[in-house]
Amino acid sequence: IASASLEGLVNQIEGRIQQTGKAEVPSKMIGDLVIAGLKQIDQVAYIRYATVYLGLDDLESVRREIDKILER
Repeated sequence: IASASLEGLVNQIEGRIQQTGKAEVPSKMIGDLVIAGLKQIDQVAYIRYATVYLGLDDLESVRREIDKILER
């Protein structure tokens, strides 16, 4: 992923977090924002992140996630 794309994603996530007006946010919220952003900018990075974040612990679950992306 180009550094400019990553920087843009980080800025977008920071903005969304700041919009909540809260001093602290759940890590799940951050993870959800990261996975949604990666899905838009780089599908391979999305699958890599999703493998850990979503707990895709076998090839079948990874394949289902890839199939979801390809159906779009």
